[in-house]
Amino acid sequence: MRFTKEMGILEALQKHPKARDIFIKHGMGCIACFAATAESIEMGAKAHGIDPDEIVKDLNELESIDE
Repeated sequence: MRFTKEMGILEALQKHPKARDIFIKHGMGCIACFAATAESIEMGAKAHGIDPDEIVKDLNELESIDE
């Protein structure tokens, strides 16, 4: 399963142990806040003025590293 912009932040964090590092790299250090349990990657990124496509690209690179 690949990461998508529509995927929930919490779901992404549960999917790969290094997803947290990607969110922090992109300036989304508040991934432990309540919003992370309800927001999609796209919603969270836009709330922080971050391009969600860049986050998803980096998250999906984690998947290819594991293969």
